[in-house]
Amino acid sequence: MTEERDGGAAAVDQVLAALADPTRRQLLDLLAARGEATATTLAERLPVSRQAVVKHLAVLDAAGLVSGGRVGREVRYAVRPAALDATARWMAALADDWDRRLANIRRVAEAAEREKGDDHRSPGRPA
Repeated sequence: MTEERDGGAAAVDQVLAALADPTRRQLLDLLAARGEATATTLAERLPVSRQAVVKHLAVLDAAGLVSGGRVGREVRYAVRPAALDATARWMAALADDWDRRLANIRRVAEAAEREKGDDHRSPGRPA
């Protein structure tokens, strides 16, 4: 495995770990709908404290899913779709690989069925 591939796998792992929490997924939904928001504004929409929101945002930031930028005294967060796009591409490639494997299994099974049918015919009988 190359270093670049290892880094890509680690990034996907971080994104999937961040998305495993329903509160973090809800935060992403809120940010996607609003464009950007502060932790205080987000906490008003969730059944968790502002401090909990800040901790969740830190996990999302570490995974590359959101970024925070200071505007005056506030930190405004926004969605960064690149990490999610990369994870979606990885998932699509994984799905394509499984589709190919299943198609191969199907071809082998159908060929085995055809051979089985051919074996049941005796040489003197018509097909």
